[in-house]
Amino acid sequence: MSLDPKTPLLFSPCHRLQWEESQQKYVILYPEGLVELNHTSADILKLCDGHHTLETIAAELERKYQTPGLIEDIREFLEIALDNGWIQTKG
Repeated sequence: MSLDPKTPLLFSPCHRLQWEESQQKYVILYPEGLVELNHTSADILKLCDGHHTLETIAAELERKYQTPGLIEDIREFLEIALDNGWIQTKG
């Protein structure tokens, strides 16, 4: 599925993004199990709050990591997240 870069993204209400102290990482929890996330993936998903779009997520993370040109990598991850039902579009 292709994301509209201007559509707000929202973390799925059927999933929970949670820090697991014992594993020292963020995970996505859902009824069938869990998905372990690296730090960058968690940073992306934390911005899926119904207000941020692909463009604003990329801009914020490019500032945070002081690395330009992240939008295509972020788009790829968000399309996987959308296909897996971890996020949804708002609107």
